[in-house]
Amino acid sequence: MRQYAGNRVGLAIVGAALLGLGVYAWLRGHDRLLGLSPNGRVLPAQTYRTLAEEPWPLWFLALGLLLLALVSLRWLLLCLGWGRRGTPNGTGTAMLFVGLKGVDGLSRTGVRVGEDGLRIGLTCPAAADVGAVVSKLDQDIVGRVRREIRDAESPAVVLLHVRR
Repeated sequence: MRQYAGNRVGLAIVGAALLGLGVYAWLRGHDRLLGLSPNGRVLPAQTYRTLAEEPWPLWFLALGLLLLALVSLRWLLLCLGWGRRGTPNGTGTAMLFVGLKGVDGLSRTGVRVGEDGLRIGLTCPAAADVGAVVSKLDQDIVGRVRREIRDAESPAVVLLHVRR
């Protein structure tokens, strides 16, 4: 499950940062931090005066945080599967792997069944013979998957990705 490691690490970092800020705010609000009053300023006096005189850095900070929020929302929606068409089909995926068992290094292979037909996704290494993979898919495998899952006349879209 290597492809999910980045999401897990990113979520852990963001979660830890938010947890730390929340604990700090709670402790500060309940006057549990020694030497700091709950009504005191967070920023040093010189920084506060500079920002009070020239508010443009705060606008840039707000714009940066808005962009960060939009990127995070996109990341969350992609992680939840937003934009994917159809539902995964394990039988079709297994048939696809059996049909392409001679190709080494296949990853991220899957079959999805949607209203508009089948969507077959396949990722193979750069060392694989792409012509042989495409001819196997065209001649034999896609037809079998279509007949097994739906009917022989249902449309199918094959997405072939060759990784470097």
